[in-house]
Amino acid sequence: MFDLPQVRGTLTMNRVLADLTWMRVGGPAEVLFQPADMDDLSGFLAALDPAVPVFPMGVGSNLIVRDGGISGVVIRLGRGFNAIEIAGETVVAGAAALDAHVARKAAEAGLDLTFLRTIPGTIGGALRMNAGCYGRYVADVLTSALVVQRDGSIVEMASDALQLAYRRSVLPDCAIIVSARFLAPMADPVTLVRQMQNQLVKRDETQPTKDRTAGSTFRNPAGFSSTGLADDTHELKAWKVIDDAGMRGAAIGGAVMNLKHSNFLTNAGGATAADLEDLGEQVRKKVYDSSKITLEWEIMRVGKRLGADTIK
Repeated sequence: MFDLPQVRGTLTMNRVLADLTWMRVGGPAEVLFQPADMDDLSGFLAALDPAVPVFPMGVGSNLIVRDGGISGVVIRLGRGFNAIEIAGETVVAGAAALDAHVARKAAEAGLDLTFLRTIPGTIGGALRMNAGCYGRYVADVLTSALVVQRDGSIVEMASDALQLAYRRSVLPDCAIIVSARFLAPMADPVTLVRQMQNQLVKRDETQPTKDRTAGSTFRNPAGFSSTGLADDTHELKAWKVIDDAGMRGAAIGGAVMNLKHSNFLTNAGGATAADLEDLGEQVRKKVYDSSKITLEWEIMRVGKRLGADTIK
């Protein structure tokens, strides 16, 4: 066990993470750290042995923690990082603020961040994944992010420096986003509320929002032209190639490719992280065999499989 610096937040040893993820699977964090505020986080990282790995975790909405758990320190931001401040057309949101809450608060102020309303998770995760829907992405409105680096230093990174792309960003290793600054277009608050209500209705009609999922399992692949060459102007849907491969409803143990939306990997009851990941890999193989398309995971998978240097 490595030495742990003094903190004002909470340190918990061997904390099982399953109940902190939407999938409800996964082993323990060797250490779970919940910092009190940014200074607490910065001081902890500055004093922590640089050889100790750290992993920032949000509300676990886009995450599978493997059954063997996570070595090192898992850092979960909480109330000290969920403030939302609005001035003019600028919205500054803490990394732990829920995407849906940011969308609602912005709408009340007549600012359009409505695309965030139906995205599960927190602002920190939304930045890391350049989350988006309805043709709009974080990259369209983000101006900068405040980041605590592994050595404890605090830097503000311009949006361009994050190199936001489809479901991707570039951050320094082990860097932790603590807040984001958005420049949002102005609009009528009543119209924005109505728009978000319509989005929720559409989502509930087409997605299994009552089931244990982690959102979309795979990124939509790049399209292919009639010659079979990549064609970025035409986007295929992951659910379509999964259906074409006959994998809607496929199951391993308690893991199922959801019948309502086949790109939603689901814990239908009693699934392990291995069940979920193995089913996902089986889907990837079947899709490749069927269409020669390699699906890329959108869900982040972290930690160790059970039996592979499992945390004691």
